[in-house]
Amino acid sequence: MNVLVSNIGSTSFKFRLFDMAGGEREIASGGADRIGSDGGALTLAIGQAKTEQSCDFADHGACIRAVLDGLVAGGALAAVSDLDAVAFKAVMGGDCDAVVRVDDAVLERMEYFVPVAPAHNPPYIAAMRMFRDVLGDTPLVAAFEPGFHKTMPPRRRIYATPPEWAQTYGVKRYGFHGASHCYIATRLAELMPEAECVISCHLGGSSSICAIRDGQSQATSMGLSPQSGLPQGSRTGDLDPYSLKLMAAQTGRGLDDLLTELGSEAGMAAVSGTGGDMRDIEQGAADGDERCQLATDLYVTAIRDYIGAYLVELGGADAIAFTGGIGQGSPAVRAGALAGMEFAGVMMDPDKNETTSAEGRIDAPDSQTALWVLATNEELIVARQAVGLLSG
Repeated sequence: MNVLVSNIGSTSFKFRLFDMAGGEREIASGGADRIGSDGGALTLAIGQAKTEQSCDFADHGACIRAVLDGLVAGGALAAVSDLDAVAFKAVMGGDCDAVVRVDDAVLERMEYFVPVAPAHNPPYIAAMRMFRDVLGDTPLVAAFEPGFHKTMPPRRRIYATPPEWAQTYGVKRYGFHGASHCYIATRLAELMPEAECVISCHLGGSSSICAIRDGQSQATSMGLSPQSGLPQGSRTGDLDPYSLKLMAAQTGRGLDDLLTELGSEAGMAAVSGTGGDMRDIEQGAADGDERCQLATDLYVTAIRDYIGAYLVELGGADAIAFTGGIGQGSPAVRAGALAGMEFAGVMMDPDKNETTSAEGRIDAPDSQTALWVLATNEELIVARQAVGLLSG
């Protein structure tokens, strides 16, 4: 079964094509950027061959057609009809099933939640409709990120709001990065079968932490929207909602204006005065920039808060795993996040931590908790979910 997994951004399209019947082999990958504007590029990697060309796409539909044509021309597919399914790492569908066939009802549910996922849902909705137009009857599958977190107990899924907020309007904690946390749970079950309690730290431009017991999510840092939880690259993370009332009263700005700022001009970028990339922030801190140091401290403190809470939730952890661009690429963040946790049996090997960015362990020999750096594979999880759904 050939499954194309699509990762959609507001101006980007990335994909990976898997042969799921052939040992989950990746056949091709690539994508395009700056869709809808000038200066874009289309990258295709098929086997050992990789091509990149300048392409200005008017919209995602034009990009999708070019990618499909490129897959056929490059021999990844004999014809577009050989594509058995397109799967999407979809963001927000509320209480939709974790993995569903895309139909009008699913699209309407995603439309309903545009206000809490304004940067994510609209491009996915548009891309799903475009794929449907291009591919006709080829199955489209949405694997929603909150799906992995449906196993959280009710005390972890509700807010202290009037009941109708949740029951009628869907205001509850959903959680995100489900495919990534699912992959970490799956991979650790292979590497360390005895690990029952795991804390998964997906750290990048968008970050979340998840407590996992026996492969199932028990708690996660994000809530109703991807704007919640840890400070994000350019999104605020957790914030007292009454700050919006104060800002509106004092500045005369509207709710949508304030939320747009919090969703695109806040987070680590705002605190540090940089673009929000942790590499730039760490360099700034090393050069003595106080704002960059404060941003680093803020981020690490938030990570520590959730790790501490989840150690309590799980009664200790057999393993703590770091993934994502920051989780894999920043020894300093990992060291700061776990500093002083010897009392909980968590001890890091400084040398291993400094030299590990791919899959590997970074715990000290006498640590009671295994510490891992792992490369996540969200697309593979989504492809497996699509196959599971379509095969009944």
